[in-house]
Amino acid sequence: MRILTAAVCDRAVRAPDGKLDLHGVFHDLYAPGFPARQDRMTLALTLEWDRRDEGRHAFRIDLRDPEGRPSLTVEGESEVTPAPAGRPPPRTPLVMPLENVVFPTPGRYEFEVKCKGHVMPGPTLSLVKVREEDSAGDGPP
Repeated sequence: MRILTAAVCDRAVRAPDGKLDLHGVFHDLYAPGFPARQDRMTLALTLEWDRRDEGRHAFRIDLRDPEGRPSLTVEGESEVTPAPAGRPPPRTPLVMPLENVVFPTPGRYEFEVKCKGHVMPGPTLSLVKVREEDSAGDGPP
């Protein structure tokens, strides 16, 4: 198995045609102080399964702080139906809205996906401390 899509964004939508539409993808967050809180963000992932995978598979996603400690955990399951020969392997798009996420310190935060004994890196976020007067505008100082 592997991760095909991995992003943190403002929102993501699973379209009826099977596409995953990502809106407002970002990699950095700026805060005047810590701990910092992000009101809303969305984690979007697409897991691609091995052809022999079938049935229900549990997964766990940890957001690790700069010291490697989990600061947020999401757990779930996916029902995998094998793909017919000549078709792409089975895939699971995941759209996970996250609210009131607290970041204790500045630094690099990494999502880590665990499933079927595999540990795979997901998207990363850099949390940057800015001066209070710099935080009034949108985006980086």
